[in-house]
Amino acid sequence: MNRTFVKLAITVMAGGLLYSIPAATQVSPTTKRAAHVRITKGPEMERIDPDFAIIRWTSNNPGGSPEHYGVVHYGTNPKDLSQTAKSPIRLNPGHPDTVFRVRMEDLKPGTTYYYKVNSMEANGKDDGVKSMVKRFTTEPSGKDDVANSTAKPVTNR
Repeated sequence: MNRTFVKLAITVMAGGLLYSIPAATQVSPTTKRAAHVRITKGPEMERIDPDFAIIRWTSNNPGGSPEHYGVVHYGTNPKDLSQTAKSPIRLNPGHPDTVFRVRMEDLKPGTTYYYKVNSMEANGKDDGVKSMVKRFTTEPSGKDDVANSTAKPVTNR
């Protein structure tokens, strides 16, 4: 009888250990914030359709909270980027870089949009990185979508 109880106790303890380890590894700890966050690639257009577009960029890992947002400020006037799109991302503390992807929806076909990007922690704390203003034009209605289009920087004329 005692022997059965000991086997049961060992089984329960071993099972508890095995099932608790994967759960613990799913939680990313808050990491040290980067001294200087900078965009290392992009921003660039990943996809442009008549009514939506996806923008992608890479920065060094900003650190801090594991929950971050990629943010795009955009509009049809380069001096009025009052529309905002954001997308959540979970930082991987083991990677030196972070790729952000943000989808902008409800765009007008055949329209030129201006945008800049930044990133922030889930609590709203800005990572201190901003891109220059760039532009893209959505496809006209009824035309095939364009993948891997390039965004053009806005120049003062």
